Amino acid sequence: MKIFSLATSLAILSTVNAFPTLDLWSKFIAPSPNDDSIFINNLADPQNEPAPAPKPAEEMVYIEDFESFDNLDIIDETAYKKLPEIDTEQLQSLVTKDALRSRAETLFSLAEKSTGKYGHPTRVIGSPGHFATVHYILRELRKLGGYYNIKSQSFKALDGRVNSYSLLIDGVQPKTLDALQLTPPTPNKAPVHGNLVLVLNSGCSLHDYPSFAKDNIVLVKRGECAFGEKSRNAGKVGAKAAIIYDSNGPLQGTLGTPEGDEVPTLAVVEKEVAHYIEQLQKVPTHKFETTLYVDSYVRNISTLNVIAETAFGDHDNVVSLGAHSDSVGAGPGINDDGSGTISLLEVAKLLTKFKVNNAVRFGWWAAEEEGLLGSEYYANSLSKEENAKIRLFMDYDMMASPNYEYEVYDANNNDHPNGSGDLKDLYVDWYKQHGLNFTFVPFDGRSDYVGFINNKIPAGGIATGAEGVKNKSSKEKFGGEENKWFDPCYHQLCDDLSNPSYEAWEVNTKLIAHSVAVYAKSFAGFPEREGKNETEAKVQQSGLDDLFMRRGDRYIM
Repeated sequence: MKIFSLATSLAILSTVNAFPTLDLWSKFIAPSPNDDSIFINNLADPQNEPAPAPKPAEEMVYIEDFESFDNLDIIDETAYKKLPEIDTEQLQSLVTKDALRSRAETLFSLAEKSTGKYGHPTRVIGSPGHFATVHYILRELRKLGGYYNIKSQSFKALDGRVNSYSLLIDGVQPKTLDALQLTPPTPNKAPVHGNLVLVLNSGCSLHDYPSFAKDNIVLVKRGECAFGEKSRNAGKVGAKAAIIYDSNGPLQGTLGTPEGDEVPTLAVVEKEVAHYIEQLQKVPTHKFETTLYVDSYVRNISTLNVIAETAFGDHDNVVSLGAHSDSVGAGPGINDDGSGTISLLEVAKLLTKFKVNNAVRFGWWAAEEEGLLGSEYYANSLSKEENAKIRLFMDYDMMASPNYEYEVYDANNNDHPNGSGDLKDLYVDWYKQHGLNFTFVPFDGRSDYVGFINNKIPAGGIATGAEGVKNKSSKEKFGGEENKWFDPCYHQLCDDLSNPSYEAWEVNTKLIAHSVAVYAKSFAGFPEREGKNETEAKVQQSGLDDLFMRRGDRYIM
């Protein structure tokens, strides 16, 4: 551990105050780069008995509860000041396809740590692959010579896994069958039996469910409300299970946080059940004998966000960006969102060659695939004062879809926090300057920017497409294959090293570098945070209140 002068110590404390105050952040530690003890949950009792000795490094990734930590081993200020000032073209020039590919190979090898437990590579939260991913991010950041103040943030999340499932309707199993994430199992790991009951409308109201749904299996249309609400409504009326159908192809979704009324829930494509729907619309009580089985579990675990902020730069004007560190359970998630995770790591590494005017804060969020849990937990944990210091948040999720298009979230300054439209313009200008086509996509709440805009922080981002289908216009602008998903391996096992477009990945990582460089240098022309001056005045007043007594609106010296 380094010994700091009083001046340096005060600078460190100032840096610490740039982060939200959270009970879950433990006291400061500065482990050596090879010390894996950050993954040990301190189990010492109130009598201050020593915690158990750390396990070997190879076992650390299997621990399912671990604490937050802070690392304040920062770069020497004299060395930092010798660095050249941030320059967007120079930073972009350092991004290489080979570096992205090398990190992707590492990430896939980490996903393979889950194979013994899950039967295939995955980085879903709670898996050895995800714990290894978090460890990798921390280890890589700690190699960067103290350029960053590194913190982790522990929070509780739901871990769910579906081991197997099956469905027979009138003796026939649908070909396109899937289980919704976080579905409960069928009781006693045994199949349930009943008649197929068609639900009116979209199943978002209890009135949509016929009285004879009780003790049977309901068939529900997708839309108008969350999958979890449909499943809970089915449970409330006494149905044994639910099947959700969709006309747009296989469903990829989650029931969300369990509330207790959910029933085992599977998903099918509408054309697979069209015959049954047609018959049940004519004769609602027609009997189609149905058998449904789900072997699954849902449990609470601890997981980690990782946050790294430059030790220097203006911590009252923070450039913030993030990606999610987890994948779905079905596969390794090299594009979703290994691509964003790796792009941020690479830009964080390259940024250390420069000095910045405004502090830059990188975030790797856990449990995005479970419902944006990590990013929302972080954003909701910010105090008003810390919230006001974040000038904008940039979301980078799925940078390398193989059948890509260059997508920009269609944010604006009227419907979204002021500055969101300015960020959109930065992305548009960059694509135009490089002779690249782009398209706007809805700013519709599908990724980790949600927690930030809900907390009135300007936000935006770019993407390359998920399960959307490329049409003729998109093919003309970006190439690729018409009538196929932008990422045909979205949320599947094949989202592996062969899946990403490394060309698109390199392009978008350069744009990420540009977005960081521009705002790390200056926020000139970018809207001030609304209410920031009022917040700063309150902070200053609060500080004086701690030092002096007040009489009315004056202080007694």
